Amino acid sequence: MHFCPVVAGQYGYQHMRLKLLFLCKRRPMSRDLVTSPYGRFFYLPKFLAERGHQVCLMLLDYENGEPLDLYRDGIHWISVPLSLRDPAAYVRSLQQLCRSFRPDWITGFSDTYYGILAERYAQKFATRSCIDAYDNYESYMPWMKPLHLLWRRALSRADLVTAAGPNLLHLMSRRRNGKAACVVPMSADPMGFTPMDRDACRQKLNLPHDRKFVGYCGSTHRNRGVEVLFDACEMLQERYPGVSLLISGRSWKDVAIPESAFHLGYVPDEQMPLVLNSMDVLTVINRASKFGNYSYPVKLYEAMSCNIPVVVTETPATSWILENYNDCLIPPSDASALCASLEQSLERGRVNYGKVPDWQSGCTLFEKALLESVQIP
Repeated sequence: MHFCPVVAGQYGYQHMRLKLLFLCKRRPMSRDLVTSPYGRFFYLPKFLAERGHQVCLMLLDYENGEPLDLYRDGIHWISVPLSLRDPAAYVRSLQQLCRSFRPDWITGFSDTYYGILAERYAQKFATRSCIDAYDNYESYMPWMKPLHLLWRRALSRADLVTAAGPNLLHLMSRRRNGKAACVVPMSADPMGFTPMDRDACRQKLNLPHDRKFVGYCGSTHRNRGVEVLFDACEMLQERYPGVSLLISGRSWKDVAIPESAFHLGYVPDEQMPLVLNSMDVLTVINRASKFGNYSYPVKLYEAMSCNIPVVVTETPATSWILENYNDCLIPPSDASALCASLEQSLERGRVNYGKVPDWQSGCTLFEKALLESVQIP
């Protein structure tokens, strides 16, 4: 192992300055990390760099763009394009980086491939591996059994696994025999998710001031089960004609959005605080499934940071997030229960959820797990 000197920690304990290598695809969640950094893929490395660690983020670009090698936000960014002419370029660059950088930890972000690579190359270069997940990645491609076997083997061998919530962490830890594991919750990005004046936000988005907006952010793909929201709103509008749906995100041909809804389409990241603060209540809809049961929606954290009331499909994951607000939870695919909960939330108004997890607190958990897994000579 190639450890850096022990120094006084900014966050209350002695800690080592570690060399940390993160592996990730360039566009997790279909958003470009380089042009618009976001989420756990950026803020955990960024805040670790601010705490004195040496951080490198190595990305694989599936869109075959230009190679990238730069220093920004305290991070060494490397982006390697995936090319049919040279499909092994990323792995070759990874080997070269491991030899020159000599990381103390290699962490796999964003999906199964990077967790597998992190564990494999940590073994090869006699260093430590961490695998992080925010979803049940096996649910993405359930037919890819050989990939799942490699993923599970990597999880069983990794020095540390981290996950967005406890039931996902339990799933990842089934074959680890008590080895190190840690929850690092999802969080709202530090880009303005705070309570704001509703009318001022609506004015900026050209939305009417005289409506009660039931909001939904994200994909309307049939696998999410959003039709139950449309049914519930139709029931609600029979008693409250001033209620409208406010939707942002991609639409799909297989699900028809009600004509009366206000559909904003894709909204730039910087405008999402305006969208959420324009809502009277946010709904988070999902199915009880191998995906939904392990999904920790970031929009839920964003809305809670804005004090927006939420009504959420009850799953093991959302029950954990809202353990102190279980009156916000409704059974999956139950339009009547959803309608009743929406009515209560519209009458109640904004909710102060207290301290909502942020990326600084998540970074503290992640850093502590890394340091506790290191044996100081």
